[in-house]
Amino acid sequence: MLNILVVDDSAVMRSMVIRTLKMSGVPLGSIHQASNGREGLDVLEGNWIDLLLVDLNMPVMTGEEMIDHLRARQDTADLPILVISTEGSQTRIEAIRSKGASFIHKPFTPEDLGNTIRDLTGVSGHEQHDGGFDPSSGLDF
Repeated sequence: MLNILVVDDSAVMRSMVIRTLKMSGVPLGSIHQASNGREGLDVLEGNWIDLLLVDLNMPVMTGEEMIDHLRARQDTADLPILVISTEGSQTRIEAIRSKGASFIHKPFTPEDLGNTIRDLTGVSGHEQHDGGFDPSSGLDF
């Protein structure tokens, strides 16, 4: 079971990411939310998090600034991080990957998200939540 922190300044996007997580087949524990990198760091202080899903462009503290902060700390240096963004600059995406974070483009499907998380974390669970995911449903977030 993965405890996940979703960091995005858009409440709608956080809800869509969480809904997609529930359809992805990834074994889920607690799901926490934050609206920027600073709030995300506060959530990390008080909760055990196995995986961070973070947007790049946010006010107060960007996703990239949050990644830099986490990588500089011994207790979070190896935290699996998945950046979920519309970022189109290959240079910026490569810079994110060089910091040990994975990257997935918006929009994405539950299958894309689940496979990326399984690759990143090594979890093998394929549990279905909320009635399971039907790939033919056409859902694409």
